[in-house]
Amino acid sequence: MDKNIFLVGLNHRSAGVDVREKFALTSVADFETSLLDACPVREVMALSTCNRVEILVVADSTRCQGMDIKEAVLSHWAETCQGPLDTLRAHTYTHQGLDAVTHLFCVAASLDSMIMGEPQILGQLKNSYRKAVETGTARVVINRLLHKSFSVAKRVRTETAIASSAVSISYAAVELAKKIFGELGGKTAMLVGAGEMAELAATHLLASGIEKLYICNRTYARAQELAKTMHGEAVFFEDMVERLSGVDIVISSTGSPTAIIRAKDIREVLKKRRNRAMFFIDIAVPRDIDPDVNSLDNVYLYDIDDLKEVVEENLSARKGEAVKARAIVDLETEAFAGWMKSLALQPTITDLLARAEDVAGRELAKTLKRLGPVDDETRQALEVLVNSVSRKLLHEPICFLKRRTREEGSSDRFIDVTRRIFNLDRDPVNPDSHPDRRTGDDDEPLDCECCLEEQAAPEKQDKQ
Repeated sequence: MDKNIFLVGLNHRSAGVDVREKFALTSVADFETSLLDACPVREVMALSTCNRVEILVVADSTRCQGMDIKEAVLSHWAETCQGPLDTLRAHTYTHQGLDAVTHLFCVAASLDSMIMGEPQILGQLKNSYRKAVETGTARVVINRLLHKSFSVAKRVRTETAIASSAVSISYAAVELAKKIFGELGGKTAMLVGAGEMAELAATHLLASGIEKLYICNRTYARAQELAKTMHGEAVFFEDMVERLSGVDIVISSTGSPTAIIRAKDIREVLKKRRNRAMFFIDIAVPRDIDPDVNSLDNVYLYDIDDLKEVVEENLSARKGEAVKARAIVDLETEAFAGWMKSLALQPTITDLLARAEDVAGRELAKTLKRLGPVDDETRQALEVLVNSVSRKLLHEPICFLKRRTREEGSSDRFIDVTRRIFNLDRDPVNPDSHPDRRTGDDDEPLDCECCLEEQAAPEKQDKQ
């Protein structure tokens, strides 16, 4: 197999928030298309969250011969973010081949998250994949890899208790606020941003007894929507600073590329509050709150990296389940390796002929059972007939695959479609994808309306 998978990234363990915000990708789609134009790789998908930025590429030995893929990706990344390449290089990690597959499966299953078992990363990964598909930078290998990563995450959640004691970043933020203020009853909070993180934070704040909740967002309609759901009050973005004088706790999680809360603004707010303490937690990357805010008296400012202490308290309960989850990841990585090998033409032709031979043999056995005893000469003639028919039916598809390989140098897309049409990898069929499905076993993988009609046809003829 001449394809190779590379994953280059940085996360909460390899880089502090100051580095992560410098190299966060504000326009993932633009980055993917520009990287595809700048480097002779076949596929690209990027993931950019508050805790990680990871770039997945698929290259082949012919187009990228003699090229340092990691260095090419890092150079383009640094140039896009206008940051120093040496700094980026010092804080990134690289996985190649099956190591990259294993890493991605661990990310999807939340085994590599700051908070093991948290569900947000899977949604973020699905969103990144959807955008890469829309952009056209995710193709055969990334399509298969990402769908497999989603099924791995589902297996881990179903077969282990990895998420049973999991907490979110938003939960950790509220727990930190409780450590500062003690009980939150009688306190007022403002959420800046109205996305999923803010919604989770609102839920935890209300559960902790917060007295008043404000929701501030650039899109006022979204703030109103969340405020209505959480029994809070929506605030216009332009009025945020003015309203902070009545707020004890601020949790910010917007997608702004620059700080939206600055020290000079908070100085005026503190005067109005007569220097009563304020708690800020910034769970955005890039950061929403200027670090200089922390220099003010009676202000407690924490960023996402400061949540590690809360996280560690919840880690021990999940270590045993993580071992089980990793075993699932290893098995699924091995299965994906088998699929990668199958993208070469010859294994697919072999599997296709073997499947045809298997089907022909089973159908012949059914026919012979209906016919009753037959002599050896008749049996051999029937065997030659069914095998000849199956091979001739496959002759044109096989010639097509060979022709595409010669003309394009690669027939990955057609091989993948062929393997899926004939289910050569024996993937389980999702019941939802086949509404007529009723029962299934090894002999009859799909017992559906159309199959039943085909089976009924010879029986009707026999009766007639």
